[in-house]
Amino acid sequence: MSVEHYENFPVASRLMPPALREPVTAIYGFARHADDIADEGDAVPEARLAGLERCREQLRVIGQGGTPADPIHARLARTVRAWSLPLPLFHDLLDAFSQDVVKTRYANDAELRDYCRRSADPIGRLLLCLYKVDDAESLAQSDAICSALQLINHWQDIAVDIRKNADATPSGRIYIPLDTMTRFGVTEAHLRDARCDDAFRALMTHLVDDARRLMRAGMPLARRLPGRVGWELRLIVQGGLRILQRIEQVDYDVFRRRPELGGSDWPLIGIKALTYR
Repeated sequence: MSVEHYENFPVASRLMPPALREPVTAIYGFARHADDIADEGDAVPEARLAGLERCREQLRVIGQGGTPADPIHARLARTVRAWSLPLPLFHDLLDAFSQDVVKTRYANDAELRDYCRRSADPIGRLLLCLYKVDDAESLAQSDAICSALQLINHWQDIAVDIRKNADATPSGRIYIPLDTMTRFGVTEAHLRDARCDDAFRALMTHLVDDARRLMRAGMPLARRLPGRVGWELRLIVQGGLRILQRIEQVDYDVFRRRPELGGSDWPLIGIKALTYR
């Protein structure tokens, strides 16, 4: 399981305290495995949902004190028991991945944020469990960071997502809330035809600004967490903000070139993390 596979979430890096690398990798291994069942390859929706249900069965085995036979869930079982991790957070992830199989449109921002609550926020909360942090303020700020990272990933992948769920009705996956698209005069034809006009740029400006505000709402957590853990989180935050800058630098045309981080970005991200107050 390549840790780089979960693109916008650095996993078990050298900055992570050595004692946490194994549980962090176990959590991300489970998340990536389940997400791939929902998203990768050419399996039909019924097969994807069946695969995710098998993951739920493994979680139930863990909840009953057992150890599944397959390596990914066996590793997770050891981590859950060693760190007393709450299984409902893993079930939330599976619910979100199952939703990706069958739901291709979001009516409004509330629907999208509820998806982020289950698809991204559990990761941050599980990591806070490892850090022994459980106060309400930290949990809320972690949710803000994780939801922002999820939204950033959606906005950099608009051209990718519109080609997914080809067997669904309607086909293609759109995470932009439909009422927001309507407000800016953007239609699904913009996405299918890769049309980056003034209306689409105005929409993307709104989406980028909204994701940046959400990320900044969670940034105090990165200042508050001590040591290597704080460094790791500051790099994650700055990486997400840098992707938003990349979207702006291509004038919001995410169709012609997918905004992503390259080798030249990391020195800048490191400097911003170092000087972050």
